[in-house]
Amino acid sequence: MNDRFNTAAGWLLFAGIVGLGLSSVSSRYFATHVPEEGGYPIEGAIEEGGGEEALDIGTLLANADPAVGEAAATARCGTCHTFNQGGANGQGPNLYGVMGEPVGEGIPGFTFSDALASHGGTWTYENMFAWLESPRSFAPGTKMSFAGLSSPEDRANIIRFLYENGGGPALPEPAPAVEEAEAAAGGDTETPEAEEAVPGADQINPVGEGA
Repeated sequence: MNDRFNTAAGWLLFAGIVGLGLSSVSSRYFATHVPEEGGYPIEGAIEEGGGEEALDIGTLLANADPAVGEAAATARCGTCHTFNQGGANGQGPNLYGVMGEPVGEGIPGFTFSDALASHGGTWTYENMFAWLESPRSFAPGTKMSFAGLSSPEDRANIIRFLYENGGGPALPEPAPAVEEAEAAAGGDTETPEAEEAVPGADQINPVGEGA
């Protein structure tokens, strides 16, 4: 009886040792990696907050208020700039007719920083929009101490005032609404289905007709 018990106990002990060994080996070579982020990645998906919605300058300028822009320009920029035709330069250049003019040029007598003088291009609506948002980002090294305007509407109002006050290139057209763009791209693709011809239909008279 003792021999049977010892044999059974020996086999159980052996099985336990083998199982423990296999568990150790499998955990070493087949380690489970927990993903840093839960769920499954979806190709082409954009993370929330991954980017700013693109702004349409044409729409912003179309909805801008030049009177509000004049008040903002006077309050924020009037210490250094003048806006009237023939106005003198101050700490900054006179801004009458600035839209469409070459960047880094102005009324004779004002010295621009190398950052603006060597920038190139003209004061397009896009360039002015970027400049008013952050002068230092638009032209690194500029002497302009103005930090910039974060509000797109505020920038659009000032640019609309500069345009109405001193002229400039034609304002950009607002981008069409999404529905209008899709309709223009797709067109009217529906075609009326042809009525099925019924054989001998022209030979069938309504009941009572022609009697």
